[in-house]
Amino acid sequence: MACEDTTEDAPEHDLSEQRSAYCKIFFGGTFLIIILIFTVFSIFWGSLWKIPVYNLQGWVVDFDGGMVGQSVVRSFGSNIGASKITWNIVPAQVVGSLDELTTLIDLTSQPVNPGASAKLSAALAVPNSSYDGSEAITAYATEARNENAFRGIIRPSVEASLSAITTSFAMQITQNVANSSVVPALLSTSPQTITSPISYTINNLLPFDVPVATAATFVGLIYQLLLSFFVVMITLTAREKSGLNDSLSFRNLILLRFASSFGAYFFLSLIYSLLNVAFHLPMTRKFGQAGFILFWMLSYVGMLSVYASSVILSSPANSSLSGLALESFVTLLTVKFIPFFMLMWIITNISVCIFPIEVLPRVFRYGYASPFYNVSRGMRTIVFGTKNELGLHFGILIVWIAISCITLPLIQCFVKREGSAKIARPDQDMKV
Repeated sequence: MACEDTTEDAPEHDLSEQRSAYCKIFFGGTFLIIILIFTVFSIFWGSLWKIPVYNLQGWVVDFDGGMVGQSVVRSFGSNIGASKITWNIVPAQVVGSLDELTTLIDLTSQPVNPGASAKLSAALAVPNSSYDGSEAITAYATEARNENAFRGIIRPSVEASLSAITTSFAMQITQNVANSSVVPALLSTSPQTITSPISYTINNLLPFDVPVATAATFVGLIYQLLLSFFVVMITLTAREKSGLNDSLSFRNLILLRFASSFGAYFFLSLIYSLLNVAFHLPMTRKFGQAGFILFWMLSYVGMLSVYASSVILSSPANSSLSGLALESFVTLLTVKFIPFFMLMWIITNISVCIFPIEVLPRVFRYGYASPFYNVSRGMRTIVFGTKNELGLHFGILIVWIAISCITLPLIQCFVKREGSAKIARPDQDMKV
């Protein structure tokens, strides 16, 4: 049976006003999306454009002290090739030992190993079939700190620089021994001593060897933010439907909001952490059994830290003012702009987590204080054992929480007064 339309159009005058209102909202919203693409989206695109804008910093340390070490240091000092790493020559006595160097480096270093020159000289004097030139130089790197930097910047730069250096050194050695009487013996017994007198190995101290960690250190951060917004909107709806917004005093309303959020995030962060355990994300490499508790608490304060942004947008602009649901900066941000703000908050946070902030344009230095960056760095420490700065990361996240705890009551008080004033004005008009 065909559906019969019995609805009549409204009077032309009313339709004209409605069309005008529709076009104003539709075209205005579309224009805001266009602005969003050229402004907020540009932040993310800018974090990936022309990477690296600034070079990473690396160390070159000569633990050899002989001709091999001097040649390598001299070559790095002359900035061979268009490397994306600025190599700093560090005296061996400053570092101490090779073992100490591996604990000091943050991203990469290239020491010339002790005894490299002595081994080469001995192999040239008395041919040795077991001579291995790759023992001369070891490039150390930590992929787990930033896998994108390791794969896209560090490894290609290290390989290009060291390949050029070792090839140049091989040509020099070939010229030096060209007229030597041991050349026939070298070619028959250990030709690698001439063709590759020195080479290198790349020692990835902390490999990014757990693919599922990408969920926790990158994409999962977005999910945590979305979960935080869900909790804010759920608690808002619960307060409005239950009538607690009207019946509770200002003090009890603030306490209810804090208790609901802190309690919900406590258990949600636990479930989130258990999800990672279920998919065998290792949490015991650095801190043993305490790793799970640290991971849980980091997820907890991470969710709470974005609460400072969530509460700004947790109230609809068209709710009754007697409900006093408007929470923070309502004069600037209303429910209509929640999607715009969420997207901006996600992009500004995630843009500083793809590559090291050191290689990004200076405008991205804000990332050191962003919640996503600190949660990601902390999780990498727990899962992979990268440089331990958990105290710093927890501290920054707690500052975000403190900002929310301080500003929310103040702005709620302001909104309550504004709402009471607007309610009182109609009463005064009626009396007049």
